[in-house]
Amino acid sequence: MPVRLDQRIVVPVVCVITAFMSIVDGAGTTVALPSIGRDFGLATAGLDAVVVVYPVCVGLAVPVSAWLGDRFGGRRTVLVSFAVFTAASGLCGLAGSLGELVLWRALQGLAAGILLPVTGALLYRTFSLAEQVKVSRYMIIPQQVAPALAPMGAGWLVDNMTWRWVFYANVPIGVAVLVFGLVFLEEHRDHVPGRLDVPGLVLTAFGTAGLMFGVSEGAEAGWGSVPVLLGLVGGALLLTAAVAVELRVPEPALKFRLFTDRLFRDTNVTAFLGFLAFMGAMFLGPLFLQQGLGLSAWESGSSTFAEALGVLLTMQLVTPLYARIGPRRLAGYGLLGVALVLVAFSRLDADSSLWTFRGLMFLLGAAMGGVFMPTTVASFTGIGRADVSHASTLNTVVRQAAGAAAPAVAIAVLASASAVGMGAEARPPVSAFQDAYLVLAGVAAVAAAFAFTMPDRAARAAASVRGAGARESVDA
Repeated sequence: MPVRLDQRIVVPVVCVITAFMSIVDGAGTTVALPSIGRDFGLATAGLDAVVVVYPVCVGLAVPVSAWLGDRFGGRRTVLVSFAVFTAASGLCGLAGSLGELVLWRALQGLAAGILLPVTGALLYRTFSLAEQVKVSRYMIIPQQVAPALAPMGAGWLVDNMTWRWVFYANVPIGVAVLVFGLVFLEEHRDHVPGRLDVPGLVLTAFGTAGLMFGVSEGAEAGWGSVPVLLGLVGGALLLTAAVAVELRVPEPALKFRLFTDRLFRDTNVTAFLGFLAFMGAMFLGPLFLQQGLGLSAWESGSSTFAEALGVLLTMQLVTPLYARIGPRRLAGYGLLGVALVLVAFSRLDADSSLWTFRGLMFLLGAAMGGVFMPTTVASFTGIGRADVSHASTLNTVVRQAAGAAAPAVAIAVLASASAVGMGAEARPPVSAFQDAYLVLAGVAAVAAAFAFTMPDRAARAAASVRGAGARESVDA
């Protein structure tokens, strides 16, 4: 039996560490690839599967996460998934071949695909909408700090120990969280689902995984290659079929009908476009510094970190303004700021100061800080308690899709704008990066225009002091 401790402390702790570990694991693995290749006697280019298998398996697992969380309860689902993720991390470190490493990475991805939406659902069941606005200022920390710290931490482990410690480092943290959860985490369940929707699950899982594979591999393998085309076209067809099936069954694996709620739909469209522009810029930054300007990896990592500081600063300002100004204006002006900063990025050239780049990264984070929380919190405004798990799952799908599509869009623009192409050793000219930043600025501008059309009166009311006590008043 769990020991009584305020769940307003327990749930955020579990959520923060889950997000931190999943993000660090992905970024750290990329840094370790050259060392893994040397250990296994393989070229780095032949290790793509180690990276790609993770988001593909996340895509496979996400659709079933809502059913698992409702069927077995949030506590049991989180603890079992965390145990699997932790064990898979240790097995990755023990892998004796590339095949073994890919297998255990796949298991990590499956566990993460369940953990991310289920822990998100726990958060939104524990706090009222008004409380979520305040809690979000802390929840954003791992999402911003982890991507900046992971490459540096993984690099230190690889240089001073071995690549295996990039995975071993997850084990003691995972064990500590498991013990913490077993002792303090209470059961969270508002809805007992019916039978598992197997046809919908199969269609959505393989459709999502196919798209994730196609988007992740497209830039490297070529958008016209047979595997990539099969992933993209097959994934799109499967998801189209999934929507048709899911709208006809009473207990679908993914409740696409939640998109009939305008605010839920609009916040997710805004988030997808905004995350696409933002994550595309985050992907371009290190490439621009290292390939465009010829700087070192350390100079690159220390310069992009300024973005996290901007986000953390803005989040402290946005939180008290949410109920007064509303998510529509916060997200709209934030995305407008992102578009303007990306236009400024497009003016950088080989003679630009590194401090100018750092300043723009800070401003990029400051602008995007006005988008993260408003779009996420507002999306739950009209969602009933029984549908929280499904809403969290769909939010995860949308944001994962944007994160996967962002590098693909950036690389596609670089390739089309570069006279030398994007071969293994090719370095795009600075003008190609400028064009890519302008394209992303256009995406952010479209997102801003759309954000200003969102209806947010109910979201503002739900976040007010009068709406802090109960989300039922928002559901009406």
